[in-house]
Amino acid sequence: MPTLTERFTKGGSPGVNVERYRTIRTVVLVAVTAVAVGGFLIEIPRIQILEHTARNLYFHVPMWFTLMAAVAVSAYHSLRFLQTGDLRRDVRAREAALVGVVFGILGLLTGMVWARFTWYQGTNIWWNFDPKQSMAAVQLLIYGAYLVLRTAFDEPQKRGRIAAVYNLFALVTVPFLLFILPRQAPSLHPGADGNPAFSDFTAPSMRWVLYPAFASFIGLFWVIYTQRVRAAFLKLRLHGDTD
Repeated sequence: MPTLTERFTKGGSPGVNVERYRTIRTVVLVAVTAVAVGGFLIEIPRIQILEHTARNLYFHVPMWFTLMAAVAVSAYHSLRFLQTGDLRRDVRAREAALVGVVFGILGLLTGMVWARFTWYQGTNIWWNFDPKQSMAAVQLLIYGAYLVLRTAFDEPQKRGRIAAVYNLFALVTVPFLLFILPRQAPSLHPGADGNPAFSDFTAPSMRWVLYPAFASFIGLFWVIYTQRVRAAFLKLRLHGDTD
């Protein structure tokens, strides 16, 4: 009867091209730095209501797109775990969801700060249950529950199967909570109640930073996710479990 570690590493350990990884990591970190510098220093058009707070677009929106990319990666590996029972897939699903939640929390916080200095300037209001804010918070709670659910089971295969099914369900909720449902109610977000539409943000001068920001933050997710996966693989070899 093979041990857990033997079953986990069946077929050999995944190879790591260290030089390629370092190159990609360096490119990503340089790109993120360039986006941060450009986001604060490059001149932007004066947008109605938003003024210079529009610079937050370079950070707030890419973080949510990164969350969506991360949970898609997580769900893919959950599906592959259900098909193969390979615990490496379960590890990848967990780590992608965890890093994605971190980006989601940062997206929520940057949104709160943005709202505070545009919609609620001169008040002490940080949260007013705007539909998009509320649905984003619910989305994070759903993925937080996924991470908590994993702690309820000690047996790796059972934990992986139950978590994978839940994770696939969670992915289905993403378009409804982040896109469809918020559009069914009045909102202070772009495109509603007199606020400029999202297309107004993407003036040519802003696209030079915004578009690289999407790629940069998703690349940053990949760097962090890859590091955590490698650490989890090492933990399994040493201790026989990954959670």
